Amino acid sequence: MKKILLVDDEESIHLLYREELEEEGYEVHSALSGEEALDKLKIIAPDLVVLDINMPGMNGIDVLRRLKEINPELPVILSSAYQEFKQDLASWASDDYIVKSSNLDELKNAVKKHLA
Repeated sequence: MKKILLVDDEESIHLLYREELEEEGYEVHSALSGEEALDKLKIIAPDLVVLDINMPGMNGIDVLRRLKEINPELPVILSSAYQEFKQDLASWASDDYIVKSSNLDELKNAVKKHLA
C-alpha cells in the first residue's frame, strides 16, 4: 500500500483528504505543520507528499525546499486555496500544483499520476 504524507494546518482538510485518499487505497499520515512533516518524513518514508503552502511557522515553500534536499525523487503535490501561488517560481520545484476545492478529482488524479 502506497503511503501519503498530508501536510496542512487545517483539521477539516485532513479529514476530507484522508477519507477520499483512503477510499482510493492509500495509507494516509498527517502532519499539522512543516516541522512535524519533516520529523515524520524520517519515520514513515512516504511515497508522496500533499503539502499546503499557507501554514504558520514554516510555510509550504520552505518545507518543499527541505523535502527536495532530503529526497529529490519524492513526489510533492502543492495544495493551496490560492491560485496565485502557482505563478510563484518557488512552487515550480513541486511535481504538481492543485487548488483546494470540494471536488477532489484533481487531487486524486494527481496522486494517481505520481504513484502509478
